[in-house]
Amino acid sequence: MSGDATSELSLKIRGYQAGDLPIIRRITADAFDGVSIDQRIEQRYGLINGHDWKWRKARHVDADVAFDPDSVFIAEVDGQIVGVISTRVDLDAGIGMIPNIAFLPDYRGRGLGRKLIEFALARFRKLGLTHARIETLAHNDVGNHLYESIGFQEVVRQIHFALEL
Repeated sequence: MSGDATSELSLKIRGYQAGDLPIIRRITADAFDGVSIDQRIEQRYGLINGHDWKWRKARHVDADVAFDPDSVFIAEVDGQIVGVISTRVDLDAGIGMIPNIAFLPDYRGRGLGRKLIEFALARFRKLGLTHARIETLAHNDVGNHLYESIGFQEVVRQIHFALEL
């Protein structure tokens, strides 16, 4: 890792373990502050069904783990969980997807997100996949910059609507 922002960090990427769930739920919910669809809905309509947007975002992690716990990877520095990336693989379509990537605040902007994404892409290639997908919101400047710098190309924009019933 020499020569980049992670050179002083001892990054370890490992598979998900059941005891990781509470911390990766918290890391993910906190990391999506400002770039969450559910947060935007809450800003418009308030709490929904007694739950805030962070509760709903944490449930995305639950869904990632339920879908395939072997496709969730943990970033550790000096034995501390500092980040997470979830992946999904569609072998028939040849596409790997990255639903969520998140880090503790002190570990953002240090090249670790790039390392986790490169890890996921290498895994996709090893599985024989030909393409990778990642989604983000238009106003997520940090994510957009990172994904483009890795080589992802914008292919379409999507609009999310909400309606109070």
